[in-house]
Amino acid sequence: MTEQQIPSSIMIGDRAIGSQQPPFIIAELSGNHSQSLDTAKAMVKAAAECGAHAIKLQTYTADSMTLDVQEKGFVIEEQDSLWHGASLYSLYQKAATPYEWHAELFSLANSLGMLAFSSPFDEHAVDFLDSLNVPCFKIASFELTDIPLIRKAASKGKPLIMSTGMATLSEIELAVNTARAAGCQDIILLKCTSTYPAEAANTNLVTIPHLRSAFGCQVGLSDHTGGIGAAVASVALGATVIEKHFVLDRNGGGVDAAFSLEPSELSALVVESQRAWQALGQVCYGGSRAEEKSKQYRRSIYASTDIKPGEAFGPDNLKIVRPAFGLAPKHWDTVQGKQATGFIAKGTALSWEHIAP
Repeated sequence: MTEQQIPSSIMIGDRAIGSQQPPFIIAELSGNHSQSLDTAKAMVKAAAECGAHAIKLQTYTADSMTLDVQEKGFVIEEQDSLWHGASLYSLYQKAATPYEWHAELFSLANSLGMLAFSSPFDEHAVDFLDSLNVPCFKIASFELTDIPLIRKAASKGKPLIMSTGMATLSEIELAVNTARAAGCQDIILLKCTSTYPAEAANTNLVTIPHLRSAFGCQVGLSDHTGGIGAAVASVALGATVIEKHFVLDRNGGGVDAAFSLEPSELSALVVESQRAWQALGQVCYGGSRAEEKSKQYRRSIYASTDIKPGEAFGPDNLKIVRPAFGLAPKHWDTVQGKQATGFIAKGTALSWEHIAP
């Protein structure tokens, strides 16, 4: 693992992704359409209205994900899971996006000015998505160790976005090296906490710059926390991509609704992540050009009473006040006890010509 040159930008479709552009916001539809094509289309339209730059689907069938068995390990047993008691097969049946919807949803997204792509979960899904001319592929965090899947996706000559989830450094290194060996150089890694929902305290955003330097890749965030705070904060650490699950109404159901953004929140994410990016700027001291006029409202030395010719200056007739058209406060000690060259009216900004040598 060696530090490599990080690409300044990666083209996904017609959009440049990189530190010189606002964060690329992906609305993940997941299974929140609840098997309704009308709902899925409404989600795509809402994502566009919110200003999202892309929508993402998940491309699988229950049979491509798991086995239809009820044995231990194939049923979700964690008491705190949103899906406690469900079999993996039934969950994926419920959450799957039918293959026959993909072309229509992608076309709709494109017509609304968004990019559209998906996460393939098996090699057949890679070929299917490639036939639809997706601009990139996304590898989900649980599939980061599926090396044959990564090799297949990377071989298509398109950018690859990979969520790192609970992967170790060595597992990420193997995934990245596999993708590069298969011909993919345009790789974006996403810091991701693979709990649903995720807690802010487990998000560890400071990993983002480490990932970037360790693998020479752009890095973003796949965020499962509530709200937009973690996502906006990630921008300050260099995230160029932010992916959030999306739902029309959390109370309306959807397998991932509990940790998905509603439209008003997605709109806020688009606006606030761009503001965070704009605020990064560059190292700057002495005030920006925009602050130049504000300098007049600093303090300076003024006559606080009428001052007679020859009168000595002191705290009884001078005062440090706003604005800043007089001598700077750093000269206060210098002028104490000096004499006025002439009459000075109250409210006059003190200058060197008022001071006798």
